[in-house]
Amino acid sequence: MVNPIKVLINGRVSKKFANEIIPAQKLLTNWTKEFFRKRLPLIDVDENLDIHLNLSTQSSPGKTYEKESKKSARLRWFEPKSLADLPELKRPFANDTSLGVGYAPFSKLENLLLKIETILNSDNTKKKFPWMGADIKILGFRRDGGYFLTICIPQIANYVKSMKDYRSNIEKARTEIKKVLQKSNVKNYELNINTRDNYQLRELYLTATGSSIESGDEGLAGRGNRVNGLISPMRPMSMEGSFGKNPVNHIGKVYYITAFDIADKIYKKLKIPNEVFLASQSGRNLLDPWIVLVNIEKPTLPAEIKKIVKNHLKSTSLISERILSGKLNDFFVHL
Repeated sequence: MVNPIKVLINGRVSKKFANEIIPAQKLLTNWTKEFFRKRLPLIDVDENLDIHLNLSTQSSPGKTYEKESKKSARLRWFEPKSLADLPELKRPFANDTSLGVGYAPFSKLENLLLKIETILNSDNTKKKFPWMGADIKILGFRRDGGYFLTICIPQIANYVKSMKDYRSNIEKARTEIKKVLQKSNVKNYELNINTRDNYQLRELYLTATGSSIESGDEGLAGRGNRVNGLISPMRPMSMEGSFGKNPVNHIGKVYYITAFDIADKIYKKLKIPNEVFLASQSGRNLLDPWIVLVNIEKPTLPAEIKKIVKNHLKSTSLISERILSGKLNDFFVHL
């Protein structure tokens, strides 16, 4: 580790509530270090992280300081003097004009890739294979009943003493993946691991931390995984990246998860494969989307579908609690 990893934390925060000071900088720094300790434990969070906080207490566009705006909901949004200054407590509203997308059920391929990644990154596997890094990526497609997988699995250098060890570890990973394929009743498959490796040149996916972050990989949210842990380009996808968005009224997170939730309920109750689209208007009531579209192959049971949608939209505001509790990860893995 020649230079520390630069961590940029950008966004708006509340540094106080009424007369109570909120140690926002300290909290954000501690949470960042906690995240790295859990995900990449070989990083020394005190020596290897250069944390930059770019924080603001400014409201969204539209806040003014004219006399007429003294009662504006945005006036003290990030500098509240009381709960009365938090408009989302009075009426949950959409923060943006955007779209949330979900679908159900997951395909056999999607479920397979989720299972493989979940098992490879599980605590049990890491105890069994301490050389296996966390920055694992899988690309898969299905054709004529066959499954074709390409997987990148980093190895951690301190646990790999020789080329022989490295190649042996690849085969150990292959064995673990084959177990998942067998349990999923996948018999016709092609499995490729670390296709960029060049054994003659000793060019390997060998890392110090188990992640490409050490080599300057920016790690910005762009093509990053959707809320269900998958990037499925043949499926409808939201225009939003959900990470870093607030779990209270940010459509890029709340409607995205809600759409998957509704799609899952429709499929489980009615056994109808479907796609759900929720469109918002900035400022509109969060529980009343501007557009709700449920796409199904045949116009089947429309009354029952509408009932499921309406009932679930009433509880949209509860999504925040589920996000903060960490229960959504288990929900998507077991869909």
